[in-house]
Amino acid sequence: MSKETAAEAFARLADVMRALRDPVSGCPWDIEQDFASIAPYTIEEAYEVADAIARGDMVDLKGELGDLLLQVVYHSQMAAEAGHFALADVTSAIADKMVRRHPHVFGDASIADATAQTAAWEEQKARERGDQGALAGVALGLPALMRAQKLQRRAARVGFDWPDATGPRAKIHEELAEVEAADDASRAGEIGDLLFAVVNYARHLGIDAEEALRTANAKFERRFNAVEAMAGKALPDMDIDALEALWQRVKASER
Repeated sequence: MSKETAAEAFARLADVMRALRDPVSGCPWDIEQDFASIAPYTIEEAYEVADAIARGDMVDLKGELGDLLLQVVYHSQMAAEAGHFALADVTSAIADKMVRRHPHVFGDASIADATAQTAAWEEQKARERGDQGALAGVALGLPALMRAQKLQRRAARVGFDWPDATGPRAKIHEELAEVEAADDASRAGEIGDLLFAVVNYARHLGIDAEEALRTANAKFERRFNAVEAMAGKALPDMDIDALEALWQRVKASER
């Protein structure tokens, strides 16, 4: 454990970032960066945090959380240099928001359970959005599957939703037929509609589509690596039937 307090360590990180951005004595690379150039790193670091959690690697998680925290400090420092806001404004604003959205902890409200808390949280967020519309504020930068889920949940809260999973399931068949009937110019759009319908079906089944696809990716990678190890250098020369046979062997070995 660090000998520094959290406040001391946080202050030192802010000092390090200011030194890196110093126009005279700072790092040339850091000085050249702006919000747009740093944004991809911010997204990447968030995914690396999620990856460390998925692997259950607490040592790696500590490092990845530090990398993600640096991104917050980086953006805040650039904003301070431009006169927009400072790091203290960021931390103060999120603390205020947490207090405001948890009246059962910081006030005299009463919440029965986690489900009720989620509903209260969303109601508070809706009040804060005002009359901007149910879909306002769903970030464009979210992964497409995650954003689709969020758009669908927002629409569902105002009654725009199927009553059960039967509707989304039928919609998948409808959209698949439209993909098969589409010409080259419209096929990509129809595929998008099909993916959106699959996400909606997953949501009605209580499944997180982003997590489900992440799991499927990992499973495919694991099985493909096993197929590759079995086939060795012969893999590119094997026909699809031979490859499928290896694939089925790998699947059977996992049961």
